[in-house]
Amino acid sequence: MIEVQELSIVYGHGKEAVPAIDGVSFHVAEGEMVAIVGPSGCGKTSLLLAIDGLIRPTSGRILIDGEEVRGVRRDVALILQDAGLLPWKTVRQNAELALRIQKRRESVDGILSALGLSGFENRFPAELSEGMRRRVGIARALALRPRVLLMDEPMANLDSLTRERIQSLILDLWWEMGFTGIIVTHDIEEAVFLGQRIVVLSPRPARIRTVLDNPGMGRHEYRGSPEFMEKVKVLRQILGGNG
Repeated sequence: MIEVQELSIVYGHGKEAVPAIDGVSFHVAEGEMVAIVGPSGCGKTSLLLAIDGLIRPTSGRILIDGEEVRGVRRDVALILQDAGLLPWKTVRQNAELALRIQKRRESVDGILSALGLSGFENRFPAELSEGMRRRVGIARALALRPRVLLMDEPMANLDSLTRERIQSLILDLWWEMGFTGIIVTHDIEEAVFLGQRIVVLSPRPARIRTVLDNPGMGRHEYRGSPEFMEKVKVLRQILGGNG
């Protein structure tokens, strides 16, 4: 489905050049959910933006269904960390925004209901909690019914309870909609809860340190299991330089 092949990204030129990603290769199968983790500033977001077609690689390439990514695709949706809501538009208008840009007329009612936003359609972002604003951002992406959903730390800076509720919601929507997902996160437990495989990146410039299989992912009860805690421990050791 998604093939990242020897991807490198360098910002700037000459003496000002800053390498962000260096020779990263991995694949994501159709319908798979992959988590990407690594130290702050290691290039995780640059990698995600390149997969979305918003950044051109310096070298290497990215394929989706065998077709090289050369720009933004209609079947790929991106959720940013801050949700990126327009403050002068209502919940419904924000959720419909990407559809309207693509001149599509599908209803967002089902997505808003699934995300617990029914009854808030006419509220403005300033009238919502941070967790609800994040859900509106998720609704806007899922309204496109994407084949690929890219998520850049969508639960960052939320309280623990809200973060876990949205993680569970994303898991339910993944099962229901069958999209292929990549989530970039700095949260170890989030990566283990939502990643069937976990790609661990090195400090900048990002290289792949290891890829962890995580066969327990997909069950809500996995979070409280001994297997979950062991996987969290292993991932923490790797990120701490001990694995």
